[in-house]
Amino acid sequence: MQRAALLDAARSLLSEGGTDALTFPALAERTGLARSSVYEYFRSRAAVVEELCAVDFPVWAAEVEAAMAAAEGPEDKVEAYVRQQLSLVGDRRHRAVVAISASELDAGAREKIRAAHGGLVAMIVEALEAMGHAQPRLAAMLLQGVVDAAVRRIELGAAEDPGAITEAAVAMALRGLRG
Repeated sequence: MQRAALLDAARSLLSEGGTDALTFPALAERTGLARSSVYEYFRSRAAVVEELCAVDFPVWAAEVEAAMAAAEGPEDKVEAYVRQQLSLVGDRRHRAVVAISASELDAGAREKIRAAHGGLVAMIVEALEAMGHAQPRLAAMLLQGVVDAAVRRIELGAAEDPGAITEAAVAMALRGLRG
């Protein structure tokens, strides 16, 4: 229960104040634990983030997978893939992990995050094959790049409405630059 409370506090801190807000004293204050107790659960901020990713990323992936499973054809699956990821941007779990820069994580943590993203990209390969892409794996990675760019645009609070960003990302995914 304490570990879950620490992770929840970490999500809140990251979501509210970004990387600088995630400190062990702040975690201790949010959870009512002694600062030394926080170190019993996590050895570093990177370890906190690594566990957040390990806990939260499978939930996001399952939500994307469920949205794709509910879609009928391959184009609908691509649209569901894009829309579901972008709908998660406002989720506190997502904002927390986005707040951490990869440079702050050790190599092992970065590799786990890359592998998790690779699993997400792998979900869309079959739909892209069905759409006739000659290189569906490459197309999937490029599609994820479009999604990542849209995520960053929404996270930055761009001038465009998040809905408009989502529609532009879906249009780009399905029709390229022709819109």
